[in-house]
Amino acid sequence: MSSVFKALSDPTRRRVLQMLRAGPLAAGEISDQFDVSKPTMSAHFAVLKEADLVHAEKVGKAVIYHLKLSVLEDALLGFVNTFEPSAAASSAKAPIK
Repeated sequence: MSSVFKALSDPTRRRVLQMLRAGPLAAGEISDQFDVSKPTMSAHFAVLKEADLVHAEKVGKAVIYHLKLSVLEDALLGFVNTFEPSAAASSAKAPIK
C-alpha cells in the first residue's frame, strides 16, 4: 500500500487520476495537459501503474489509461481506518462519568 501513497504524494499524479475519473484517456491526451517532458510523464505513468491505480491498454500506437478506482478506494479506506480506535482498545477503557 505504500506504493499507493507514493503515487498519491505527487500533485501531477493526483491530477492524472482526477482526469481519468471522467473515463479512459490516451497518454498523449493526458500529457498535453501538463508542461513537462514526455519522459517525465512516462515516469509518472509508471508510478501509477506500479501502485496499480491505473491500467494501460495498448490500442494501435496509442496507450490508453484506465483508472482502477477499487484500488484507490481500498487504499483510502485503509488509511482512514488507521485513525479509528480499534474495538478492543475502546472496550478496554473505563467509561467516563
